[in-house]
Amino acid sequence: MTFRGDLRKTSDRAQRTGGGGGGTIAVGGGIGTLVLVGLFLLLGGNPSDIGQIIGNEQQQSQPALPQGSQHPCETGDDANKYVDCRVELTGQSLDRVWSSILPQQAGIAYTKPGLTMFTNSTNTGCGRASSSTGPFYCPSDKTAYFDVSFFEQLTSLGGANAPLAQEYIVAHEFGHHIQQLESTLGLSNYNDPGEDSNAVKIELQADCYAGIWAHHAQKGPDADLEPITDQQVQDAVDTARAVGDDNIQQRSGGGVRPDTWTHGSSDQRQQAFLAGYRAGTMSACDTLERGAYQG
Repeated sequence: MTFRGDLRKTSDRAQRTGGGGGGTIAVGGGIGTLVLVGLFLLLGGNPSDIGQIIGNEQQQSQPALPQGSQHPCETGDDANKYVDCRVELTGQSLDRVWSSILPQQAGIAYTKPGLTMFTNSTNTGCGRASSSTGPFYCPSDKTAYFDVSFFEQLTSLGGANAPLAQEYIVAHEFGHHIQQLESTLGLSNYNDPGEDSNAVKIELQADCYAGIWAHHAQKGPDADLEPITDQQVQDAVDTARAVGDDNIQQRSGGGVRPDTWTHGSSDQRQQAFLAGYRAGTMSACDTLERGAYQG
């Protein structure tokens, strides 16, 4: 998916930071574990609690990823060329879509989350994070954090390192901010996992919210995106499937254990994104069965 070339950045939406060396989070076990850590943080998990997810005895220091370049991000053309610009303009587009959708369909005023891109490491309201953690949303400071080098790792899990796939991840993080505004994000509980758990329901709803954004961002005379193609949708679906609990467990060398899931299976994550994308309504994403949405 591409942005309209004449789209203009309206403000400096993203903050860029770069730490000096790796952060305090220590993980091990290869790409499967790295993504699992990232997924833990997707739900606002505290970086200091990583040990309970992967086991303290498996932890070891990971080298910081190389510093990425920064580009002047002013237009849709810039976003189509550079990943950091794509993240920033996706955030701008998400603000536009949710500032309309959230009041109309949930009766809640939209407030913008912070958006930070970092290299090596950064301090957050949830603790110190490093490149190994992947993208995450911190509810304490209401900010989404991205080290864009994470996108390159998705291909190792079968995901697509493609524009809409990357934008899906940004939209997913903003989905957790929407849940924070709805006062539902805290319902996720890693101590009570399973395929029918609230943790899975919260995660699938964020996937569905990402689909809502894709539905609306390409519509109308002021659309941010060019019309989305079937292949671009497939790229996003492939990435949603790649970060399914069952896929991560299989690629990490273990058996599939639905009783330990906190994010949903590949099929569930695919279906959730497509539900939001096809309907464009929050009621299509009511995984918690609250019945709180208008349309």
